[in-house]
Amino acid sequence: MFEGMDISLPLKALADPARLRIVEFLRRPDAGCCTLPDRVCACDVERLLGLSQPAVSHHMKILTQAGLVSGEKQGRWMYYRLEAGAFAALVAFLNPLATPPAPLARAA
Repeated sequence: MFEGMDISLPLKALADPARLRIVEFLRRPDAGCCTLPDRVCACDVERLLGLSQPAVSHHMKILTQAGLVSGEKQGRWMYYRLEAGAFAALVAFLNPLATPPAPLARAA
């Protein structure tokens, strides 16, 4: 998924504590006034995480540009969901880094 894309975008997006909180909230949203089974309303992110509307918009724009979140406008409300495929691709990219490399063969 990140082939041809700058892998630093999703990593930078996740480096911010507020965006990490948003991602965690989108993963397991608490009951909200507008949240749907597969999406979370921006107003619930604002209210439950104590962020202003401009702050939520800013953070969601960065998460969306990084491909980690998608947004859908319904009427006057904006709904967001995690892009599971993007997180799977990120894990696939990072996972080999968690395994120590094989020792190099020594020339005799």
